Amino acid sequence: TNQIGNRGTVTEASGFNPEQDVQKLREAMKGTGTNESAIIEVLAHRTIAQRQRIKEAYKQSVGKELADDLSSELSGNFRSVVLGLLMLAPVYDAYELKHAMKGAGTEEACLIDILASRSNEEIRTINAFYKKEYGKTLEDDVCGDTSGMFQRVLVSLLTAGRDEGDNVDEALAVQDAKEIFEAGEARWGTDEVKFLTVLCVRNRKHLLRVFDEYKKISGREIEESIKREMSGCLEEVFLAIVKCMRSKPAFFAERLYKSMKGLGTTDSVLIRIMVARAEIDMLDIKAEFQKMYSKTLYSFIKGDTSGDYRKILLELCGGE
Repeated sequence: TNQIGNRGTVTEASGFNPEQDVQKLREAMKGTGTNESAIIEVLAHRTIAQRQRIKEAYKQSVGKELADDLSSELSGNFRSVVLGLLMLAPVYDAYELKHAMKGAGTEEACLIDILASRSNEEIRTINAFYKKEYGKTLEDDVCGDTSGMFQRVLVSLLTAGRDEGDNVDEALAVQDAKEIFEAGEARWGTDEVKFLTVLCVRNRKHLLRVFDEYKKISGREIEESIKREMSGCLEEVFLAIVKCMRSKPAFFAERLYKSMKGLGTTDSVLIRIMVARAEIDMLDIKAEFQKMYSKTLYSFIKGDTSGDYRKILLELCGGE
């Protein structure tokens, strides 16, 4: 019953029995110490839909929330992964966005990763969950936490109004490319609104045409121009939109690579992508990763993480 086009590493467990899984999880948390391997064995090998049924069965037979019990038993990055796996996709996205804006400082990477890559329907659902869960609109929180042109791009993405059709208007594509060129490379200072209007509104096929035209006019890839013309979060969000239009798996592969290369690991990014894409396009992300960096995603995760955190991520990665 996998939906057509499912390119995830996590697929439906056959012979699924939620009551049995609840039993395993209860055993794993009994007494002193926790059997993390048993938790990984169950949760990393069930789909989000199956995990919802496990949560219901757990609540029924224990009278407590599974997430609460796991939360008190586990800690650190491993716990973050496990709790993420228990959430429906838009709930997880809303949760990540909320936490990216909590307290001092904002994790802009989170706002960019999610809002540049989700479909209109996904964004509408995230907006609804966010409001229900946190009592404020996502737009209000984003506006309270960001500013300037970066804020305007995020607000535009939050309207979930991008054209999602397949129609390419040739004349408009040429005009869009010309206007972006004239708003950037061709003048002193950059008119960022022009970039926003094209990059946040047009459909994917149309934009790919615009990017081709842009290269003809300017002699450069649009990514190069964005890097030359802009900086900071604004540069990051426009680059993310362009890259997601070209290939979401390649976008996520690059994000994963950058989260692990060099010293230290940006665990928030690593966790978010591994959890959010496991059931969607992890197979494609792995293929892109290998193509782009001549190493496997598996080997990168293995070399950069440790303990149960490493174990569960490698399960989500689905082998070499």
